Amino acid sequence: MRTVEGVKAAVLLFVAAIMQVSIFAQAHILGGVPDLLLVTLVAVALLRGAVVGAAGGFFAGLLVDTATLGQLGLTSLVLTLAGYWIGRYGETTGRDRVHAPFLSVAVVTVLYSFGLLLVHFVLGERAPAGAMLRGLAPSIALNLILTGAVYALVRRLLRPLDRSDLATEVQLLG
Repeated sequence: MRTVEGVKAAVLLFVAAIMQVSIFAQAHILGGVPDLLLVTLVAVALLRGAVVGAAGGFFAGLLVDTATLGQLGLTSLVLTLAGYWIGRYGETTGRDRVHAPFLSVAVVTVLYSFGLLLVHFVLGERAPAGAMLRGLAPSIALNLILTGAVYALVRRLLRPLDRSDLATEVQLLG
């Protein structure tokens, strides 16, 4: 990936993280909260692959944890895993399919919510599963509404990679 493309992806995720923390986190609609950062991370990971998705998820999560004065690393951990797996999905299937971003956003919204709940539970913090489950369906719907516009913008700014740019085989070492 060229340096310019990496800077564009970093700026997109930075702006999405700042907007998520400052605007979207307070927007409770029908019990759900839209997650612009998660949708942007899905778009970047689908277009750029697993490594960029994981790195972008880590740094965007670290920015969110820092901005909200939360425990460092919680959001980073879950967003790193989300970015990696959505990036792998984008590498191994047809990312040019119309349903790929929508399916990815729906699945990762559920997994992200349960992942955050699990991490908080394991650390012995308050983990309100009932509130999360009540807000899950509206959050999925709100994220799916954001998906079309965000994916179109990210796709316009980050040109899609050719299949020749992706790794096609695994090289064994040793």
